[in-house]
Amino acid sequence: MQNQTDFQKIILLLQENADNEFARTALASYIATKAFEPGHLYSDMGMSSRAELNKLMTDNYHILAAKRPAEIRWKKFLFDEINSIAPACYGCKDLQNCFKCNVLEGG
Repeated sequence: MQNQTDFQKIILLLQENADNEFARTALASYIATKAFEPGHLYSDMGMSSRAELNKLMTDNYHILAAKRPAEIRWKKFLFDEINSIAPACYGCKDLQNCFKCNVLEGG
């Protein structure tokens, strides 16, 4: 279940950093929707690899792509940027290996 406020914040973040009209309109909403699904963002978007997602993000949101540390996954990065925690993180089975996990650190 997505938090409407966080959903709108992610859309706004993507729209404000979009490189083109398609990224600002259709892609921002699609990515925000997929960010609330339980799997990895790249797979929830129907992509075969993180590299494919990274290319999409770099091609359409180059400022965000440049800002994102390589060791942080895109979904986590987007939620970090809006000062929130991705819903999928709460059920994650790999918290010990997540870079600076906000769930483990108490929020």
